[in-house]
Amino acid sequence: MNLKMYILAKALIVPCLLSTELFADNINYQPKDGMINLYGAGGPHTALIRVASEFTKMTGVAVKVNSGPEHKWTDAAKRNADIIWGTSEQSTTAYLENYTEFNSNNVEPIYIRRAVIAVAKGNPKKIKGFNDLLRPNTKIVVTEGAGVYNTSGTGVWEDIAGRKGSLSDIKAFRKNIIAFSKGSGASFRAFKNKRADAWITWAHWPLTHQKDADIVEIEKSRSIYRDLTVVTNKKVDSEAKQFIDFLKGDIALKIFQSEGWTN
Repeated sequence: MNLKMYILAKALIVPCLLSTELFADNINYQPKDGMINLYGAGGPHTALIRVASEFTKMTGVAVKVNSGPEHKWTDAAKRNADIIWGTSEQSTTAYLENYTEFNSNNVEPIYIRRAVIAVAKGNPKKIKGFNDLLRPNTKIVVTEGAGVYNTSGTGVWEDIAGRKGSLSDIKAFRKNIIAFSKGSGASFRAFKNKRADAWITWAHWPLTHQKDADIVEIEKSRSIYRDLTVVTNKKVDSEAKQFIDFLKGDIALKIFQSEGWTN
């Protein structure tokens, strides 16, 4: 085989190997294990854990809330997920590409929350709203998926900055971004470690981290909301549907409202 033929053969073989490795999935889905297993991104997990505790007290049924970056729980979810939650419609759609036992037609939005500005504790820059983020030398963190990470924060800063159709607003805001972080957890760490003045995030983050951040509301003319969804299927533990119903009830609503969610 001459050199040209060898290079061509390698070029054809390597993508095939990568494709096989990427899509190979021999995990056996067996969710009926006597426990309700939930999987999803961090953020809503704090409210979900509190609701799960109340549900277990009332029914005796164990509920495990598994949260964080998807790569940390994807294999486990493919084995035993009873419920998958999404922190936005676009992230839910992305999840369902990987968890084929769950159908998009069964996705149910249950709560919604607003984007806010998290500011350094005590708000030393005296930020009062979005326009203050356009001032020079304001250090801002935003959450972005960067095309490789499934996060509800993708594009939110651009939606807010561009809400009034002003390109100059986007330009001014972008100049002040000091970190494009993959996921809200990474954004929160960047917000603290880089001593940022502001972070565009969801209301529940500063509400559940009040020692580290204060909330500044975004003007209604620029408000952006995204929802919390849940999805299950017919193969799961029978109590999963009961838990979803509980999630939509008065006890759960009060818990979610305390963390910035509404229905």
